[in-house]
Amino acid sequence: MPNVHEGKARRADAVRNRDGILDAALELFLENPRANMAEIASAAGVGRVTLYGHFASRTELMDVLFERTVTRAEEQLSRLDLEGDPAAALERLVVSSWRIVDAFHRLLGAAEYELSPDRIREHHHKPMQRVSQLIARGRSEGAFRNDQPVGWLTACFYALLHTAASEVRTGRLAEADAQSAVVASIAAVLASQTA
Repeated sequence: MPNVHEGKARRADAVRNRDGILDAALELFLENPRANMAEIASAAGVGRVTLYGHFASRTELMDVLFERTVTRAEEQLSRLDLEGDPAAALERLVVSSWRIVDAFHRLLGAAEYELSPDRIREHHHKPMQRVSQLIARGRSEGAFRNDQPVGWLTACFYALLHTAASEVRTGRLAEADAQSAVVASIAAVLASQTA
């Protein structure tokens, strides 16, 4: 007869191993976006068999890690107050979103090696929904332009965030200048066209 406690202990060990692998992979990717599976296994303190038992490939590992990271970021953003003046709410959202993107821009760099742009975009569904809703509200209140589709303006919001992160990562934009550049650029893109 199987021992229930042993089964639970094995499952708990598996969860700890999986979480440890994801934590180690995150740390490694922040330092080296091209870290390989052997390096990840070593950093996590597990064997390659254990690593591959949880993640069949670097792409699968990156997909799960990126999803976990976006989910944690979404938890932070969901607490953000986006009420009141749409332009002020937009600035709060840009600053908060930028801090998250800035903190993980090296992870994004690693994700770009493994995941398609469409897959990266899929991971942004909930955050993008928040942006779309704010843009739609701002349009209805006359604070944002209404001559472009909401979906396009939302895509521009994310493109500017990710482009800024890429520019910082490659050294073409100083990290100290990035946040103000992103805030100003997104505000300009969304600015109402009425005089």
